[in-house]
Amino acid sequence: MDIVIVGDGKVGYTLTERLSREDHNITVIDNHAHALNNTMNLQDVSCVEGNGVSHIVQTEAGVPKADLLIAATSADEINMLCCMVAKKLGAKHTIARVRNPEYQQQMFFLKDELGLSMAVNPEQAAASEISRLLRFPSAIKVEPFAKGRIELVEFKVREGSPLHGMKLADFYGHFKLKVLVCAAAREDEVFIPKGNFVIQTGDKLSILATPADVSAFFKAAGTFQRRAKDVMIVGGGRIAYYLTRQLIETGIHVKIIENDEAHCERLCELLPKAQILHGDGTDHELLHEEGLDNTDALVALTGIDEENIILSMYANSRKVDKVITKVNNSRLAEMVSNVGVESLISPKDIAANRIISYVRAMTNATGSHVETLHRIADDGAEALEFRVREGSRCVGIPLKDLPIRDNVLIGAIIRGGSCIIPGGNDEIRVGDSVIVVTTIAGLEELNRILKEA
Repeated sequence: MDIVIVGDGKVGYTLTERLSREDHNITVIDNHAHALNNTMNLQDVSCVEGNGVSHIVQTEAGVPKADLLIAATSADEINMLCCMVAKKLGAKHTIARVRNPEYQQQMFFLKDELGLSMAVNPEQAAASEISRLLRFPSAIKVEPFAKGRIELVEFKVREGSPLHGMKLADFYGHFKLKVLVCAAAREDEVFIPKGNFVIQTGDKLSILATPADVSAFFKAAGTFQRRAKDVMIVGGGRIAYYLTRQLIETGIHVKIIENDEAHCERLCELLPKAQILHGDGTDHELLHEEGLDNTDALVALTGIDEENIILSMYANSRKVDKVITKVNNSRLAEMVSNVGVESLISPKDIAANRIISYVRAMTNATGSHVETLHRIADDGAEALEFRVREGSRCVGIPLKDLPIRDNVLIGAIIRGGSCIIPGGNDEIRVGDSVIVVTTIAGLEELNRILKEA
């Protein structure tokens, strides 16, 4: 596909990197020559320097013949205007990054009026992911599929866990729950485990199950932690705003510490049920005065990755039950994952996953399309939700007879509101949602899980 990306910042560069790896023709527009030079040196893409709103610049970048334009600058208004110009020039599809809460409230109207194919709010999506983690504090990551009917939950096997030494073949017999271990990360290796896989302390396991079965599993495995009721947030940006609104609606007490006084005043007006404090969240004395040792969870959401990491490490040292850390720098995330900072949130990666799932759906012609995509197991695997349509070669054949490729697992089938953890005799039907977990990157349709004839 021919894709034009406007904006070479965090989200734009992440999209450029990942979409170029999937063999799309990428052109990047940005005002800053230095950023573009860096991108051209690292990625096999074309770059155009200039204002992404300009129809002259867009024409030079090939927008009139583009399959998709993605506007990912830091300004919502520029993104929406870029998409308007692109549609006028003939771009088939447009996606805008829109972050302002005021625009979010009228998004259906804006999408219709601007002809947007999709609007992405990284901060709101990150807030939703954090909210899910606070529901399952034992988890490192919680990803929903099929509108929340089934969830993929990642957790670490701790010292003393009854899971240590257990074969996957004995898993169901031991727990008597419909829980499927679909991916495992051990040191630097990520794989789709089989029945002879033996679980070890330190493994990161990804399981698929309904929310009720996830709760029951954590209780049975002795790792259950009660849902957070008292949450401290350091940093009062957009993620904190969206997150606080979600948490307050479920009866959770929220305390936000923000060092910008004017911003504190705005938050007091927008979030009257939350406790807003003006202060430096990196001051350990202030944290203790405000009850860090008694809080259920700390969420580090400042604009500086290093601050968030240090805050999280300190909260872990104080035995806070759940610590969640915003880190946008992927290299930093890799460095800290082995020092106790485990529940990492990256808004740019969340936004990129949503856009890439849309792109893969566009790429696919018939049979099935990607509805949801999540990267799991330290980014070594993908979990995808496919909606099955007429024409799929996977329909009507028992799973045991399907020539499924290595390193691919059909984890769940959602049919008529019911969730099926499938066995060899189950079949895929038209209209099903199918959850596939794989270490093979770039799957855009369900037929690609099958070996070539």
